[in-house]
Amino acid sequence: MSLTRPFFLTRRFECGVRIALCLSLCASVAALAAPPPGHPSPGQTQELLMPNKAPAPKDLPHEGRVISTLDANEFSYIEVMRDGVVEWIAAPLIAIEPGSTVRFEDGSMMAYFYSKLLQRTFSSIRFVGDVRVLAKP
Repeated sequence: MSLTRPFFLTRRFECGVRIALCLSLCASVAALAAPPPGHPSPGQTQELLMPNKAPAPKDLPHEGRVISTLDANEFSYIEVMRDGVVEWIAAPLIAIEPGSTVRFEDGSMMAYFYSKLLQRTFSSIRFVGDVRVLAKP
């Protein structure tokens, strides 16, 4: 007596059913992972939080000519002539040549800042997060 399996129990059919279940599961998981209507996608969120483009001029309102620079660990201390006044700014480490024209943000001003590494007191210094070189000498 030969036993034959019904069609729905054959290996080919079982394999097809498993594939269909996996595809439907993947589609439902993707639907659940989509952001709600009106919310940015993960790519848009990354662009909002960490843009890969240069900041707009309104975000870097100050412009000046570099007089000198001092690098210390991860900071650059940059002496800038702006509107006839010399001021110091501290920014994340950046290679800037004296004579370059730079733009920088408002940042935070600090009076009588002492740098232990440079063993120097700055009567006034502006700490900024971004400095952009507009023109090199």
